[in-house]
Amino acid sequence: MSVPFIPGKNVEVPEIDFQARISLPGANSALIVVDMQNDFVKEGGTLVVPDAQATIPNIQQLLTKARGAGVHVAYTQDTHFDNDPEWAIWPEHCHHATWGWQIVEELAPQHDDLICQKSRYDGFYGTWLDHFLGSVWKVENLVIVGTVSSICVLHTAASAGLRWYNVVVPANGTSALTEFDQALALRQISWLYTGKVCRSAADIQFV
Repeated sequence: MSVPFIPGKNVEVPEIDFQARISLPGANSALIVVDMQNDFVKEGGTLVVPDAQATIPNIQQLLTKARGAGVHVAYTQDTHFDNDPEWAIWPEHCHHATWGWQIVEELAPQHDDLICQKSRYDGFYGTWLDHFLGSVWKVENLVIVGTVSSICVLHTAASAGLRWYNVVVPANGTSALTEFDQALALRQISWLYTGKVCRSAADIQFV
């Protein structure tokens, strides 16, 4: 009779296949910024991710390159209202029309960017994201950045992979609640969803 695996204090992390450099055609690529909102990123937020603030310059760098190459940009915006059942799992956060719900000022969307408000972890669930990516923009490649790596970033990347988008994630453009969660997300994306991960936003070029 087999004994189920019970993790101890030390768990070996499988090797993550980091790509040295990734080039994507700007014409059929999109950049998705996941949940970079005050409640997750800024001091005073109700569910701050420790490393989220540090990812802002790296995401800014990618946004500049993407917009310069004509890459479509989309944001997901975690959005909740009174008595949301998710608040039984997490502290109250991203209440619609509050400061915590707003996307951080440094990454403010431009007038022609897509903003998808969502009530669950997956950026595709119940939103118009797939409609614009596939039907309107004819996108094949998705670069995904943001927070939280093992939750909203991972669920969005998974949903994209299941739709056969080519997913790319730079490690320094994402943030997690723990180091384990960060490693888990990058491993899942690079292996299970056949995506590509790289260490830095600087490793991604749009051509």
